[in-house]
Amino acid sequence: MIRLCLTLALLVLCQPALAAECKAVTHDANRYTICEVDPRTETLRLFLYDDAGAPYGHFSAVDAALSNQQRRLGFAMNAGMYHSDRAPVGHYIEDGEQVMRVVSSAGPGNFGLLPNGILCLREGRADVIETLRFQSEAPECRHATQSGPMLVIDGALHPRFLEDSTSRYVRNGVGTSSDGSRAVFAISSNPVTFHEFGRLFRDELDLPNALYFDGNVSRLHAPMLDRSDVGFRMGPIIGTVRPLED
Repeated sequence: MIRLCLTLALLVLCQPALAAECKAVTHDANRYTICEVDPRTETLRLFLYDDAGAPYGHFSAVDAALSNQQRRLGFAMNAGMYHSDRAPVGHYIEDGEQVMRVVSSAGPGNFGLLPNGILCLREGRADVIETLRFQSEAPECRHATQSGPMLVIDGALHPRFLEDSTSRYVRNGVGTSSDGSRAVFAISSNPVTFHEFGRLFRDELDLPNALYFDGNVSRLHAPMLDRSDVGFRMGPIIGTVRPLED
């Protein structure tokens, strides 16, 4: 019995980490692609600047840099708003180093439509946290990106969202579970309102907190779907890192 238990334990330990699962879903007649990541088994991280200090800008540039380390980019998505030089608008941490401080004040545009929030990546978990709560709790994030507005806050839609809004864009964002074990990234296939996008995370994906990344410039890299969106250079990128040969 002891030998059998040890054998089973070794089999479990030797299993490769499960890859992010991407699939198409429809909610309230709107079409989306969602990619679910388990931070306990996947390496999920942010990318902004290469070794020379220049923005990666494209999924292909991140993938090329990883290939030099015998790794590759799995799922990936643009991950927050940025200035014309691709510097992040709000809080940004990459591999433990802070690039930009937390911005907690209201301001113009979607980023300043409070409450906004921060995606915090820690060992074995991912959490979308409202900005003021983030400042109060001060979690130690290995990677973090701030964007706005929040889509869902503790199970409730952002209070400024209008059900009859006519503002529609292709949008992308992320939601997380309360225990940090689920990070679900979504991008719409057709233009949607904030209210519709928030309901996707709250009602379809059953996630208590969700954060908007961007609209109209939203991009997805999903090799498992034979998809890798291209266009002008992006700012922060979030993605999973996989062994080169798996």
